[in-house]
Amino acid sequence: MSVPLLAATEASALLALTKADILDDYRLAWESRHASLAGRREVFMGKAKFGIFGDGKELPQLAMARAFRAGDFRAGYYRDQTFMVAIGELTWEQYFAQLYAIPDVEAEPATAGRCMNGHFATRLLDEDGKFKNQAQAKNSSADISPTAGQMPRLVGLAYASKLYRQNPELHQFSDFSVNGNEVAFGTIGNASTSEGMFFEALNAAGVLQIPMLVSVWDDHYGISVPAEYQTTKQSISALLAGFQRDGEGQEGFEIYVVRGWDYPALLDTYQKAATICRAGHVPTLIHVTEVTQPQGHSTSGSHERYKPKERLSWEEQHDCLTKMREWLLTEGIAGEDELAQIEKTAAAVIKQARTAAWGAYFNPIQQERDEALKVLNQLVADNGAENQLAELVKSLQTNVTPIRADIVRTLRKALRQVRNNRPTGGRRAAQRLLEECLANSSDRYNSYLFSQSDEAVGNIEEVPAEYADNAPSVDGREVLQACFTANFERDPRVLAFGEDVGYIGDVNQAFAGLQARFGDLRVTDTGIRECTIIGQGIGTALRGLRPIAEIQYLDYLLYAVQTLSDDLACLQYRTKGGQKAPLIVRTRGHRLEGVWHSGSPIQMILGAIRGMHLCVPRNMTQAAGFYNTLLRSDEPAIVIECLNGYRLKEKLPANIGEFTLPLGRPEVLRQGDDLTIVTYGSMCRIVLDAAQQLAAEGISVEVIDVQTLLPFDTDQLIADSLRKTGRVVFADEDVPGGATAYMMQQVLDNQQAYQLLDSAPRCLAAQAHRTPYGSDGDYFSKPSVEDVFDVVYEMMREVDPEQFASIY
Repeated sequence: MSVPLLAATEASALLALTKADILDDYRLAWESRHASLAGRREVFMGKAKFGIFGDGKELPQLAMARAFRAGDFRAGYYRDQTFMVAIGELTWEQYFAQLYAIPDVEAEPATAGRCMNGHFATRLLDEDGKFKNQAQAKNSSADISPTAGQMPRLVGLAYASKLYRQNPELHQFSDFSVNGNEVAFGTIGNASTSEGMFFEALNAAGVLQIPMLVSVWDDHYGISVPAEYQTTKQSISALLAGFQRDGEGQEGFEIYVVRGWDYPALLDTYQKAATICRAGHVPTLIHVTEVTQPQGHSTSGSHERYKPKERLSWEEQHDCLTKMREWLLTEGIAGEDELAQIEKTAAAVIKQARTAAWGAYFNPIQQERDEALKVLNQLVADNGAENQLAELVKSLQTNVTPIRADIVRTLRKALRQVRNNRPTGGRRAAQRLLEECLANSSDRYNSYLFSQSDEAVGNIEEVPAEYADNAPSVDGREVLQACFTANFERDPRVLAFGEDVGYIGDVNQAFAGLQARFGDLRVTDTGIRECTIIGQGIGTALRGLRPIAEIQYLDYLLYAVQTLSDDLACLQYRTKGGQKAPLIVRTRGHRLEGVWHSGSPIQMILGAIRGMHLCVPRNMTQAAGFYNTLLRSDEPAIVIECLNGYRLKEKLPANIGEFTLPLGRPEVLRQGDDLTIVTYGSMCRIVLDAAQQLAAEGISVEVIDVQTLLPFDTDQLIADSLRKTGRVVFADEDVPGGATAYMMQQVLDNQQAYQLLDSAPRCLAAQAHRTPYGSDGDYFSKPSVEDVFDVVYEMMREVDPEQFASIY
């Protein structure tokens, strides 16, 4: 039976709840509070490394959970524990398993122990790496720590609902959407709304008019910094008043303000906001004020250091659990004894979950330690007890809280101790156990940087390009245009968006005419907002679509590097194969003149995006082959097209939408015997020109285009070349010590090719500064044909100074 309308509120959402529903919320709120309190104690006892908790935010999250439906998505932050338990996607045992970092998907399904506590996710993929039915599940995208970093992805999650609703071709994909009725719920702390990502995401959502519901938990502080240093007017809702719609049917946001301890008002606010967001695709923002944070920011320190006594006293009085208890008693919903029993039972539930999780974490390690001790004691018996080996083993045996590193460390040191002794059964057993421990650790801590499914790039069947006898020679941009057209026809999930991509068909015309042909939902212009263009791609890819997100020029990628690095690149890894977002980032670079458009910041990209693939094709046919491969794969990638190649002539393949190019396989562009030059992208033409001039001087150069930097030469074809030539130059347009140094490391270290060299390897890169404007600026800043010639000639002169006389 429903609770009668209460005198203290006009909240209609409360009418739908029974007394049991309300008390169940109270129970869950107290369980969450006890979990926060227990988590802090576990850190201070040394059983966990760090803790950050959701205490003080319990009631708003319970109200949000009651508005959250199957098919909806969350992109939140690390204080949403109450919400995740309330929607049934987190148990308290799993909560503590994450605190202890249990490296097991069954125990800790969100991250398999790879992220600190409070980083929530649902497993969107099955054991084969295929998407599960999202429309029937309550979904959470995987959290990241960087403040406001969840906002770009949130835009994409909500944008997908718009596409699924408005594009009839997508209605068939019922596992991902039911008529676009899904809301993307975002949560963020008040201080993080100071980040540019937050404002960019809100502006994008307002322009796109998408079902994005953002909750701001406002506890007045950002760690120690109060609101007067954070937000204009000390109120994000007041600051964003201009986003408010002028009326029904108008564009803009609906903005609500509600106090974080007012349970009936919270229920009503979330129901209203979610209803308008879901039905009308109106973006909404709920500013939840007067929120408290009873334990401070995290286990790193106490909030008593920076909050005045008056604030601490106010927080104690306005704690949402205290206020709900007062409300329950005032309204006669429950008595003192009933509430006390709920609170007591909640504490017992958390204690039991914590104990079970600790056992799940520690018992396997104890068993592994005991197994290691058996082997190590045998090793001691084989070699005598009067040495350091016995002390080493005793140290492991007396360690009351060992971790796996202690076991492996002891095995390594023990084998080091007996390296000069005769082989024994104990030594062989220790060696086998060490190998087993390292193999298990590789799966626990190092797996899933890339996809391990059947759709990984390495599993895509290679289909060679085919050419008719009378194949036309066309501009490179026309090759791409034909490739994109074929893929849009093949798969209705493929879409493209970015600055100038739609109406004019991108600044280099590779999408020319495609918006008119396929509609503006599939080929779409965006504002100048690189960060959320990438977020738009991540979110739509998470929801089963195949986006191509364009960043107009390579140096503009810097606006989005944080999102690419901390969100997209590590997504498969930080969920241990639980989520994927096969986004293709299309951009262009190299050789254009000017400080800000000529960059080739490959070193930065290589360091930031491990977990993505990086394709650096020398022409547009190669780029098309990569797009065809990637659109059949389930992995994210960046494709950097050559800016000076769009109007160069190329033959058009007859199977332009079907041929695929393998990633990680270099191509030998010119055979040679004296020296190998390894390069990529626009440098290929420069190196080939230099090789031709060197041939006239009797120097035979082999030119290799690596084609992709991630992955890099998986079959070690470059080492094969060095077996023949014995000399190598790595050349590109990046800064010194950048991608040339990376390529050298890959070849000399990973391929052990240093043994094949007869001369010291050389790197030829651009100058350390950016390239000034004009053709002379380009010539004197980036490697030229003459630079390549001189480096190779000098290397050959070192070999035979009589044949190759000094030029200068």
